[in-house]
Amino acid sequence: MSRSEHTASSSGHGVHHEAVEALAKRIVKGTYGEGDSLVMPDVMTQLDVTQTVLREAVKVLTMKGLLDTDKERGTFVRPRDDWNLLDSDVLRWKLAAGVSSDFFADVLELRRSIEPAAAALAAERRTDEDLAALDTALGAMATTDTDPALRIRADASFHTALLIASNNRFYAQMHRVIVPILVQRDRAVLAGDGASEHPHAAHAAVVEAVRNRDVDGAYMAMLELLDLSAREHP
Repeated sequence: MSRSEHTASSSGHGVHHEAVEALAKRIVKGTYGEGDSLVMPDVMTQLDVTQTVLREAVKVLTMKGLLDTDKERGTFVRPRDDWNLLDSDVLRWKLAAGVSSDFFADVLELRRSIEPAAAALAAERRTDEDLAALDTALGAMATTDTDPALRIRADASFHTALLIASNNRFYAQMHRVIVPILVQRDRAVLAGDGASEHPHAAHAAVVEAVRNRDVDGAYMAMLELLDLSAREHP
């Protein structure tokens, strides 16, 4: 491929990505509401894209559950309950648009069903490399008294490392769902007026149980950590 051909190809991918992002954000924010049929010429004008680019964007968002098409209605916005929240892009768009407290409550229920079990598996299956990753995240967390951004980063690293340490391929993938929401929640907690308990001790208890291969202890320590999370952001 020549340089000019490569540049044209890269530009095409950029336009396609921008169209997907712009259309998705309009849907998530409610500019195009649930059940609304998209008037394609109008959408093309609003997004300033060609019919081909818009068609490809619609295909992407159909795969992610935001859109659907039938003969009578054309292309329309699917109900929010049908959107694939396990898709990292859909989750990112939803978080950027703002979420309600009951959204975080649902996520906490999800975490309570996954992370204690993952911690128990980590205690049973963890490798030296897994433990080193947990220790690194824990060490970073210990030094974050005055830097909220570093605390959020350390918290994200810890929960990612823990899910991976379960050595269960499905739990390991759940960091793609749990961690972005955890980051948003941490930002809300640290931006609030109320004081929050430093999370190092609760996380350290999980790591020690994993280190000692204490399966039941790791499970309970993670439950206690999630209880602390619930108290800080009910």
